[in-house]
Amino acid sequence: MGDVVAGLLTGLSLIVAIGAQNAFVLRQGLRRSHVGLVVAICALSDVVLIVAGVAGIGVVLDRAPVAVDVVRWLGVAFLTVYGVTSLLRARHPQALTVGEEVVERRGPVAARAVALTWLNPHVYLDTVLLLGSIAGTHGAPGRWWFALGACVASVAWFSALAYGARLAAPRLASPRAWQVLDVLVGVVMLAIAVRLALRG
Repeated sequence: MGDVVAGLLTGLSLIVAIGAQNAFVLRQGLRRSHVGLVVAICALSDVVLIVAGVAGIGVVLDRAPVAVDVVRWLGVAFLTVYGVTSLLRARHPQALTVGEEVVERRGPVAARAVALTWLNPHVYLDTVLLLGSIAGTHGAPGRWWFALGACVASVAWFSALAYGARLAAPRLASPRAWQVLDVLVGVVMLAIAVRLALRG
């Protein structure tokens, strides 16, 4: 259960941030345009990337056990940088604005969801490398429970953002709301970095 919770918190910390993908999901939710399709594409893409990251890093760790310490400290460094960056970003909060665009056809909507997910270079750093590395420090069975928690976080976030868009939009459009989120994300990331550093 601890591994699942760690994966859940880490996954949420990485995914809850202002970005093109989140803005697009929120916009589709506000427009009630192909919401299920967008959620499915974004969430399933994350699941595939998370599993790929955990499996790939897992192979490396199984064949080179000494790499565990290297991966662990790389994870600590990544989390620390992300945590500090999130806290610094909270000093200058931004609002998440959603344009009132015309509802698109299913094809273009799906294509944009795929592009915003798979053509974003940060997704490979965050979802594949970082999550995979942190998961690897939880051991052979534990890393898959960690992956499960991260997958649940992704599905839950995209679903909540899209289907709860109309209720959450006024607050998500507020710089103050994102300031609070950035602080929470920063604190959680730094806490996970400390916990990761103390493992061993």
